[in-house]
Amino acid sequence: MGVQGLDVFLDDHRRIYRDIEFRMSQLVVDGSNLIPLLYYNSGLDQTHGGEYAAFEALIERFIAALTTCEVTPYVVLDGGSDLIHKKLEIVTKRAEDQIKKAHQAAVEGRKKNILPPLAKQVFKQTLARLKVPMAQCYGDADREIAALASEWNCPVLSGDSDFYIFDLPAGLLPFCYFQWKNVKEDGSQSFITCKTYHISRFSTVFKIQQQLLPTFAVLGGNDYVNLQRIRWTQFAPSESKTPSHLEGLLCWLKGFQQPQEALEAALVLMEELSKNSKTELLQNLSVGMEEYQLPSSSLKGFFHNGVTPEVVGPIHQVPDRIRLQLMQARLTPDVLDVLLLKRMSLSITVGHKNQPSVNLTSRPLRQVMYGLLLGEQRPVPVEERDREELKLTFIPVKPTFSRVAQELKLSSLHEAKLSERLQVLLEALGVTEATLNDLPPQLRLPVAVTCYWLRRAQPPPDLKLVKTLLLGMSNEDALRARADLQAEHPNGKPNLDVAHAFSQWQVCLKDSIQLNQLLGFPLPEPDVARLYQGTLVHQLVPRLTTGGRVKAFLGSGQSSVKQYHAMLSIIQQFHAREESTPSETRQRAAARRHPLNDLMANEEDSSAVRVHEELVNQVSVRTRYRTKERRNRSNNPELVRKEECQGQDFL
Repeated sequence: MGVQGLDVFLDDHRRIYRDIEFRMSQLVVDGSNLIPLLYYNSGLDQTHGGEYAAFEALIERFIAALTTCEVTPYVVLDGGSDLIHKKLEIVTKRAEDQIKKAHQAAVEGRKKNILPPLAKQVFKQTLARLKVPMAQCYGDADREIAALASEWNCPVLSGDSDFYIFDLPAGLLPFCYFQWKNVKEDGSQSFITCKTYHISRFSTVFKIQQQLLPTFAVLGGNDYVNLQRIRWTQFAPSESKTPSHLEGLLCWLKGFQQPQEALEAALVLMEELSKNSKTELLQNLSVGMEEYQLPSSSLKGFFHNGVTPEVVGPIHQVPDRIRLQLMQARLTPDVLDVLLLKRMSLSITVGHKNQPSVNLTSRPLRQVMYGLLLGEQRPVPVEERDREELKLTFIPVKPTFSRVAQELKLSSLHEAKLSERLQVLLEALGVTEATLNDLPPQLRLPVAVTCYWLRRAQPPPDLKLVKTLLLGMSNEDALRARADLQAEHPNGKPNLDVAHAFSQWQVCLKDSIQLNQLLGFPLPEPDVARLYQGTLVHQLVPRLTTGGRVKAFLGSGQSSVKQYHAMLSIIQQFHAREESTPSETRQRAAARRHPLNDLMANEEDSSAVRVHEELVNQVSVRTRYRTKERRNRSNNPELVRKEECQGQDFL
């Protein structure tokens, strides 16, 4: 993100920074940049689906460090995608790179900086619980962050190199130099050692005019303009041992006073371009530079009194209540992409390229959400950005409408009866309210999701995987259990089939949470950090397979054991009802449920057919075996009783 290569370039010019002791201040935090930096820099596992309890603890320690130093953070998050496609090319390229890295991570068992699918949700939930001020913008947050910091005269904390270009009165605190894990004391006061950056220092060190920094950003290449036609290294000093294109560009810019003359001179260097192409490029460069001009802050009023800013353009079509929930980070920004762009970017998870996308499993849930957002009057398809093998694909998906959902309007969704909103959610998940009534409220959505996953995942999940998930949910001290198991069995490559099954469960949970949010929380939102610990559940699977005794896993408290058995009983009863459906009917229902059949009937392309064939080939052998195994179990109650006894040993 930001100016390509600038952070690495400045790492070799550290005289540009000034060391400070940071304390007693407001701080505007680039939240969307902080989430991956915190997760990746912590060393948390990335190949087994996420370490959410450990990530939650890390966020808590980060906020505690700021509080100790009397620093008040204001966290700002990115919103929906760019409405005029200024960043579409670079965003698409990053998605393609992520797909390849996700495959490499699965095959090699190494970290490739793939953010687990529920990490952002954990971050938002943790900040909300800690009562940290937080705002989610309608679009890219960089300008809003810079504008707020400028008006409040406080620094920005970020690792995004775009902030080296903004004129920030109180400067930038680069995250890589922010030593929050090592809080120091000076008498009765605590402080964080860090480095600060100002554009005035940049101008002094590199001897260029301050007003030329936006010109430097667009000519050097940023998220809005990718200019690769000029070989800037030719202007680097002759004595430079390893000249970079940024160093050469800075040397070239020394000869200019104003941005416009520098841009026109750059066009002269591109002799091969036609006059029309140069005119278009000059316009794009000028628009790119405007991104660094700061508007009045639209967030100040929201942080002070909770009022959403005035909006113009397409965002004005969005109902007021939806805009408020978006800014409060109580709705995913994907809602805006669906409403305004008819587009949805899906999770990229660690997995082998030959396995189908895990997002196929949860597509019916998203279709219900599309129906609620777009309404029956506008049943246009939503373009889902997903993967097929190592390729980025764009698939049109139709919204769906249940009888109750047809009667709900987006603008008055919050006024609908709770029973109606709950019915829409439970029908989407395929469970009844009575099924969940005996569970604690916090567990109702996760158990409903597990029932949905058990019914729709391909290949069908093994009962061992279900039990493993439930054991992970039931443990009262997930961090201790994770540490104990890691000491015995250090992390290695994930089992690809197990990882695929658990990733399907995670995206089902993610999409269910988002549907629940849109419906106004007819079920309580679960604490995501308590629900899934990647290395923990992956290491429990072989233990359960071999019948190992891990009685101490759930601790001495009976509440964990009781909770585990309550969830398992509900899911087994649900599964038994599903299995008792006549075979022919079950096959027809499965055909209707198959995610690929939800594509537009007249617009299915060859790629969808190939994915369907791949799914069938992968699951056919396992399905025959597991169906026979389940039939044997249902016909042999004594076998079931013995296995449950073994389960007691497992507990």
